[in-house]
Amino acid sequence: MGNTLGLAPMGTLLRRSPRREEPLPNPGSFDELHRLCKDVFPAQMEGVKLVVNKVLSSHFQVAHTVHMSALGLPGYHLHAAYAGDWQLSPTETQQAKFLTWQFDGEYRGDDYTATLTLGNPDLIGESVIMVAHFLQSLTHRLVLGGELVYHRRPGEEGAILTLAGKYSAVHWVATLNVGSGGAHASYYHRANEQVQVGVEFEANTRLQDTTFSFGYHLTLPQANMVFRGLVDSNWCVGAVLEKKMPPLPVTLALGAFLNHWRNRFHCGFSITVG
Repeated sequence: MGNTLGLAPMGTLLRRSPRREEPLPNPGSFDELHRLCKDVFPAQMEGVKLVVNKVLSSHFQVAHTVHMSALGLPGYHLHAAYAGDWQLSPTETQQAKFLTWQFDGEYRGDDYTATLTLGNPDLIGESVIMVAHFLQSLTHRLVLGGELVYHRRPGEEGAILTLAGKYSAVHWVATLNVGSGGAHASYYHRANEQVQVGVEFEANTRLQDTTFSFGYHLTLPQANMVFRGLVDSNWCVGAVLEKKMPPLPVTLALGAFLNHWRNRFHCGFSITVG
């Protein structure tokens, strides 16, 4: 009996199509690099705040905010935003007088994002603040980019360059910003569906100051509640408890913060509609 060796026809091997690579995702905006870690930490609260969000269309939405505090005068803030392939978001703050004017433009490609912001442009006084961002997805997990901040006014002109990178794994995300103004590093980890933790490190070369913070996020889906807490290197501790009120589009929040080093305590309450 003879041995038979079976070989696939050469044409079959040549006809095998190469593995199709998936397109790279859009990296998002520069301000969202540390968003996962930032969302773990509780937002500072003081006084009483009412926020009403209204979606006028699939591209346009507005938000009204009324804030009353014992530390300052009551304030009203109106924010209008248009979301599309080219995003324009002029923001105006109205209190006792007009404070600032800001113009934002953002373009998102398939695997990159470019953003330009102009603050308080004054052609007559030759003063302007310009912020440019660019992010590029190199792989499905690695994003690199940078930020350029330029300011000009009579007798003064300067620019600051910051480089940024983010690496995303299955259950964690690490982000780093480094520039002449300092450094900002964050680490986010999702333990399970209910528990998330975040660690942040910030260094400011101009102020000669560094801060280390640890935050945690606990979700209680059966009670429609979210609990956030933090502790940092400045001897500050704080927590915020949020409670949704279904079927109404209302969220109640109660927070308290204590600075042991400066012996300061403040608390706040907010209502968010929409």
